Amino acid sequence: MERRPRLLFISPQFLFPADAGGKIRSTGILRGMKGGLFDITLASAAQGDEAQRFAAPLAEICDRYVAWPATRAGRLRRVAAMLSSEPLSAALDRSRVGQEAIARLLAEDFDVVVADFVHAAVLLDRLPRASVMFTHNVEAEIFARHALHARHGLTRAIWRSQYRKMTAFEGRHLPAFGKVIAVSERDLAFFVENYGVRGGETIPTGVDLEYFGAGEPVRSDVPALGGEIVFTGSMDWPANIDAMQYFRAAIWPLIAAARPAARLTVVGRNPPARLIEASHGLNWRFTGLVDDIRPFVRAADAYIVPLRVGGGTRIKIYEAMAMRRPVVSTAIGVEGLPLEPGRHYRLAETPEAFAQEILGLLADPGQGGAMAEEAYDFILKRFSTRRVARIFEEICCRAMGNRSRQPAPNAAALALAG
Repeated sequence: MERRPRLLFISPQFLFPADAGGKIRSTGILRGMKGGLFDITLASAAQGDEAQRFAAPLAEICDRYVAWPATRAGRLRRVAAMLSSEPLSAALDRSRVGQEAIARLLAEDFDVVVADFVHAAVLLDRLPRASVMFTHNVEAEIFARHALHARHGLTRAIWRSQYRKMTAFEGRHLPAFGKVIAVSERDLAFFVENYGVRGGETIPTGVDLEYFGAGEPVRSDVPALGGEIVFTGSMDWPANIDAMQYFRAAIWPLIAAARPAARLTVVGRNPPARLIEASHGLNWRFTGLVDDIRPFVRAADAYIVPLRVGGGTRIKIYEAMAMRRPVVSTAIGVEGLPLEPGRHYRLAETPEAFAQEILGLLADPGQGGAMAEEAYDFILKRFSTRRVARIFEEICCRAMGNRSRQPAPNAAALALAG
């Protein structure tokens, strides 16, 4: 029997539970590739008995799993990482034991090696002959947007420092890989123009239609003064915290004034205590980590994405559309997704517009339901994770024939880094 090509997939984080966008995207692609062209080895940091507790889902996404002990990011380590010349995510993922584990694996005969997220580069002392960098965002852009919306001078200075460090880090590492996979044409254009990346390709955002698909249409009998609104996302992620702080301060008062019985459900792990305390007296509930977000989303009359900070593409929007829920989002929320405002979702860029779009959906659920059905049909025909996995697999195949290294960052990238 002919040997299948061997693929090593390196993740700086343990991928389960798949409770964040990057984890969801990576596990969905690996699941779609399992049993296909490649024999897949997944390597990542793991804490305690995670590998044993998640043995079953790991077996669904790889043929072999290799772990090294994760280092907990205590306060002293985070302070040291902040002072490092590297961006925080890279400094925290730098691990001597992780580098040694990857070096041992690279001594084996792998046909292609994939690094998941740009900060995984700190685990590679050398690049193999067929290397792929899987980017989920333009990481530097996220920091720039945080700096833009920071309310305090010290916080703004910290975000700007992280932006400069990440720009230099991305500009140094991305061009060294034989292939760079981006999640949108917009991201890829940035990498090409600013970092001199060659051999870049894109994959669409996908959603697990077998898991999220179908469900009941939105209800037609929303109470006159009420309505169920939902947001999903990891609530220890700064972009999601900023979104909910913005929604609470600027948008929710407008909704509550018109519909005092309306309720918001925030679904996601580790909501910060300060946000919960600031929401006392409001008709809000925080679920924390849940095993299944579907019941909460399917109970909603409107799904919101009030993001002001972010990068890459938001899988959560496709999940909501696959569950046939009308979406209201900022432009950043839908950035990189081939969606049409008015047809697939409602676009709102100011607090007043955001509140009015939500109130409009609650007042006329039939109109919102029709939009949700069109979005569902759009997703159903084009964006399954299985299709995305096939595209990813094809890119890895092409990487096996791309043995040459790429040039150093161009002058534009070096100027940005400064």
